[in-house]
Amino acid sequence: MRPPPAVRRALSRPGAFSWLSGIRRWTRALPLACAVLLAACASVPDAQERQARQAQASLSADAALDSYRRGQGIVSDPRTPKDDFLARHLAVEQAVSGAPLVAGNRVGLLADGPTTYRAMLRSIGQARRYVHMETYIFDDDAEGSRFAEALISARNRGAEVSLMVDAVGTIKTPDALFARLRDAGVQVAIFNPVNPVRARAGWSPNQRNHRKVLVVDGKVGYLGGINVSSVYESSPGAGSGSGPGSGAGKADAPAAGDAQAAPWRDTHLRIEGPAVAQLEAVIRAGWESQAKEPIKGGDSHVAPPLGSTSVRILANQPDRSDGYTVYLTLMSAFESAQRSIHITMAYFVPDPAFIEVLTAAARRGVDVVLVLPGFSDSSLVFHAGRSHYADLLEAGVKLYERRDALLHAKTAVVDGVWSTVGSSNMDWRSFALNYEINAVVLGPEFAGEMEALFQRDVADSVRITPEAWKDRGVGDRYMEFLSRMFERWL
Repeated sequence: MRPPPAVRRALSRPGAFSWLSGIRRWTRALPLACAVLLAACASVPDAQERQARQAQASLSADAALDSYRRGQGIVSDPRTPKDDFLARHLAVEQAVSGAPLVAGNRVGLLADGPTTYRAMLRSIGQARRYVHMETYIFDDDAEGSRFAEALISARNRGAEVSLMVDAVGTIKTPDALFARLRDAGVQVAIFNPVNPVRARAGWSPNQRNHRKVLVVDGKVGYLGGINVSSVYESSPGAGSGSGPGSGAGKADAPAAGDAQAAPWRDTHLRIEGPAVAQLEAVIRAGWESQAKEPIKGGDSHVAPPLGSTSVRILANQPDRSDGYTVYLTLMSAFESAQRSIHITMAYFVPDPAFIEVLTAAARRGVDVVLVLPGFSDSSLVFHAGRSHYADLLEAGVKLYERRDALLHAKTAVVDGVWSTVGSSNMDWRSFALNYEINAVVLGPEFAGEMEALFQRDVADSVRITPEAWKDRGVGDRYMEFLSRMFERWL
């Protein structure tokens, strides 16, 4: 996620900076910020609407849970654990409106850019019928060239290839890159062009396509937080041995705190099985809403079961009144938590109701732990997120900051059975303005992998204690105060 370009130029500062110079920059930037941000006000369902949906979901979940247990013959089974976490979350997922849960999938967890790129490029290299790709950023750099070559090669083999990129996410990418793809026969569509004359009806400057999705031949799909950019050339933990965060980066990793040079920590998923059809449906719907010509390749074919994992694909639709799928699903999962809520999040600027859900969970004894950035490529977002720390800490939420890498992952795991990975941050923009996509994965096996990755993030992070937070400097407090004023527009 990136704030609007004008705001980013005026307000974002990579790495740390002195509070005095920060205040001076804010003073100069405020008029520009106000003018730009007024056009981007975000909103989420109000309390009345949310409570009505929660009540409906709760009643449906209770009924579904009872039906599930009776169907499984476990109601009176003394061997059944009192707290059946998987059954509870399965029932809640079935109760929340949106795409259905799809069983029979095989899901792979990809915990850094280099690993993800190798898997994606391998799949593109094996394409025989079609490649459909959607990404927010497609940089004109070494990684962008690798993907462009792979897409062109797939087209040369006879596969239909379609690529949709966001206009703001690729605002610095030369048109020549996309012209080269088009000349090779690749379909290229630009989501929501910055120039309204080139856009379709319903143009809004703040509705951005933040999704990162790839589907190949209807058999394999990818989604998560990873764009196409050389910022992912290195990964944290390089050279430390085996594991998702090792071996792929540079030996001379840069010093922490430098958003321009630090390794990036991100997460992606590889999915095989029937849920790939849901990913394909999201891509096709997005393409139809933006492109002048129909997307080529693909069909309604649903892949056969390949595993035992249940997956649900969540796709935000900010141009619809009921388009808060990701927000409501996260709220439902956290409200249903009985044991643990473990979140790793790149941009954390939640609405008050979200804070209430997390603090209420902590107060009822749920182990609520957040791993958040220790620095960011947007100082505005970084300090706005930190402005919520006091309320969280007071309720008993445990906070950690990752300071050895730029944290860009957007994941959560609840009760050791419910997991989500995707493009959606926990902020106003992702919930209300962006087109986002997340996968919800149910099952203890995959959740175990997510927990292991989360614990590695915790081990590589610094604990923020209530005592240390109270002792922070006046500069940080001032930046938090100012940033909080703009959190609805981030």
